[in-house]
Amino acid sequence: MDCGSGLLLLITRAMRRLQDGDLLAIRSAEPSVQVDLPAWAEMVGNDVAGRAEETAAGPWWFAVRKGSAPVTVFSTGEGTPVGHRLWVYTNFDCNLACLYCCAESSPKAAARRVEVGVAEQAFAEFAAMGGREVLLTGGEPFMHPELGDLVRAAEGLERTILTNAMIFGRGRRREVLEQLDRSVTLQVSLDSAGPELHDTQRGRGSWARAMDGIGLAHSLGFRVRVAATMFDEDPEGVAALHARLDEAGIAAEDRVVRPVAQEGFAETGMHVSLDSLAPEPVITADGAWWHPVAVTNPHMRIADAPLPLSEVFGVVRDILDVQGAAAAAGREVFRCA
Repeated sequence: MDCGSGLLLLITRAMRRLQDGDLLAIRSAEPSVQVDLPAWAEMVGNDVAGRAEETAAGPWWFAVRKGSAPVTVFSTGEGTPVGHRLWVYTNFDCNLACLYCCAESSPKAAARRVEVGVAEQAFAEFAAMGGREVLLTGGEPFMHPELGDLVRAAEGLERTILTNAMIFGRGRRREVLEQLDRSVTLQVSLDSAGPELHDTQRGRGSWARAMDGIGLAHSLGFRVRVAATMFDEDPEGVAALHARLDEAGIAAEDRVVRPVAQEGFAETGMHVSLDSLAPEPVITADGAWWHPVAVTNPHMRIADAPLPLSEVFGVVRDILDVQGAAAAAGREVFRCA
């Protein structure tokens, strides 16, 4: 790994566990680390105390001494402030296997469900930290047998469930839907104005069932958002989708059209990294990641467990400090940023 593809996250996680003056040993076969690591250390008040090479072409060993100098906190610009929003992958199994699913969810995927007890701890800590918004995604959250309890655990926070709106129309899942507080928002995936594109990406018949789900959610009094995902944004297709959403009564502020990220099942799409993704910390049953679209990318993993959230958000803020320092230094190209 180089600093931009995951090494910076690993170093940051490790440094947070050390005392001032302790040494961290780093072994790397990536030549760019020879330049980036000292630059990073200087910006955050650490010191590269030693360097050795196994051969002239690497790999290289570095000893980094943790310093005590405070890091200047730089503005990260507009966007959702870190600590305002928390994403939760409630589960990874799904009734669909979309072509571009960043989470590699499908009917065959391991469920990997977040336990209610873990969610209760996470949401309590998040609220105590000043958090405001929780987004529950998957997989298909309505396949989690305790979704209602997960939503109730986040009471007092802004709550959104991301769903394909296909399976909550009857049976036990309809009961769960009807019992949800109407302050909960439902964000439904709908990729096109008609079934052709949507069904190609998500499966035959999925567009009609999603539209039925949107209608049901509206009839029950829920706020409904719609998110469309497209490999190539087609202006005519986007305009047609907006016209369809006008007819469906979806407010303009409750619509988003987003590109495909080259993650998970997607073989093409936008490349994502620490450079291109503003942090949107996300927890799962088995860890924490920088952003929900990168939840299958080991280089974007923040922690090996979902708790404590203080560790997760602490790592994110440390990374943002490095990025801010790099920008303030006028570095247009800097892999550690």
